Amino acid sequence: MTEPSILIIGAGFAGLGMALELTRAGLHNFTILEKATDLGGVWRENTYPGAACDVPSPLYSWSYEPKSDWPRRFSEQADIHAYMREVARKHDLTRYIRFGVEVTDAEFDESTGQWHVTTADGATHTADILVPAVGQLSRPALPNLPGIDTFEGPAFHSAEWNHDIDLTGKRVACIGTGASAIQYIPRIQPEVAHLTLFQRSAAWVLPKFDTEYSATHKALFKYLPPTRLAERFAIWSLFEFLALALTDIPAIKTPIIAIADRHREKQVPDPILRAKLTPDYAAGCKRGLFSNDYFPALAQPNVTVETTTIEAITPTGIRTTDGVTHEVDVIIYGTGFKGTEFLAPMNIYGRGARKLADTWSPEGARAYLGITVPDFPNMFMMYGPNTNVGSGSIIYMLESQARYIRQAAQHLSTHPHPLTPHPTTEQSWDTWLQRRLETTPWNFCSSWYRNASGRITNNWPGATALYRWKTRTFTPTDYEPTPPLPTP
Repeated sequence: MTEPSILIIGAGFAGLGMALELTRAGLHNFTILEKATDLGGVWRENTYPGAACDVPSPLYSWSYEPKSDWPRRFSEQADIHAYMREVARKHDLTRYIRFGVEVTDAEFDESTGQWHVTTADGATHTADILVPAVGQLSRPALPNLPGIDTFEGPAFHSAEWNHDIDLTGKRVACIGTGASAIQYIPRIQPEVAHLTLFQRSAAWVLPKFDTEYSATHKALFKYLPPTRLAERFAIWSLFEFLALALTDIPAIKTPIIAIADRHREKQVPDPILRAKLTPDYAAGCKRGLFSNDYFPALAQPNVTVETTTIEAITPTGIRTTDGVTHEVDVIIYGTGFKGTEFLAPMNIYGRGARKLADTWSPEGARAYLGITVPDFPNMFMMYGPNTNVGSGSIIYMLESQARYIRQAAQHLSTHPHPLTPHPTTEQSWDTWLQRRLETTPWNFCSSWYRNASGRITNNWPGATALYRWKTRTFTPTDYEPTPPLPTP
């Protein structure tokens, strides 16, 4: 038995989770290529004020690496990043990571049955298996607005927060009302002279059942593990219930909508402002958010919620289509990420030097189980197409993928024939997937879940338990082998 060599691209939760799965199975012939100088992925990069996870930490953590002393239920960026470093140190994962190495190209060599990966410094790495683990939410997206480069003051994306800019006493414009904005707006609102929030669409916001964990709570988690497991199971069950509301049992949405409406009504007494903050699209169509301080921050006298469409950015502010120019000192873009541009800007070439971006054009990204693509042998993606969760923990999904890929690696150790999924297998998967997606609320508004062609390329249409069931076993008959690898 020959252990295949594996190249993992990215040292965020996906890449580290893959490494953990391999080492737990006794597989060590792998290398992680990370473009930054530290691990952590989005939890390294997103340092904006209030950056936190909107999934409780007992669930947003590796099931086999529980942490009993989370400071609070919904942990913030620094604590999550510290957890990732702590686990990496415990398992000595940093010895597998090559930092400061950015992958630009990867090409499958049909003559050797291996992947050749080229990095920005011109170096080449070779491996039997390629595992891109770069995530869906790692490349900030700026809006396509006229004059965006003409603004004379500081301007930055929330994922690239400029901590050198003191917002105290400044007139600040915030563009975007997504998951990041809902966290940093309450933090910066007390500091600024005036905050203008430019809102294209209102968010569905639910109460955040957050709490600071007491010493007693942490002791129970540590010395009575069933209490920790019980909380994790309760949180998982709640999110699975919410997932069913999006995909299988729409009637569940009725009480959830009532909770959101009551939350808004209670926190926004001004009827004019409340009308602005009331969504005009189906619940679940865009990402639902959790917050207890977003609405109160917007109700403060130094905040204006502007719903008129932006016409252009000017040297001194933002002009809306009603002709008004809003003079500001700083612009913050909370405009999300290029979530549908999977694996970009890397160039991936499979059989016949076929480029992955061309394979996915013009409809958009697709993959069998969200993991592997026909004509790209031995390439297994983490957090690939249609594996994002509308409700739940992505780490739960990543564990499912890592287990499946580990099984594939073990199969290849005894059957050294590079594998690519049968086109008919992938097509059957995609047909089933798209049929389920047709009935979800994601079809009925514009969001980052859908690409330019209208295809939903990001979300998984169901509960996370369903995905775990679908990926429970690597089935070799789903794949077709290429010619055998040459004997060394």
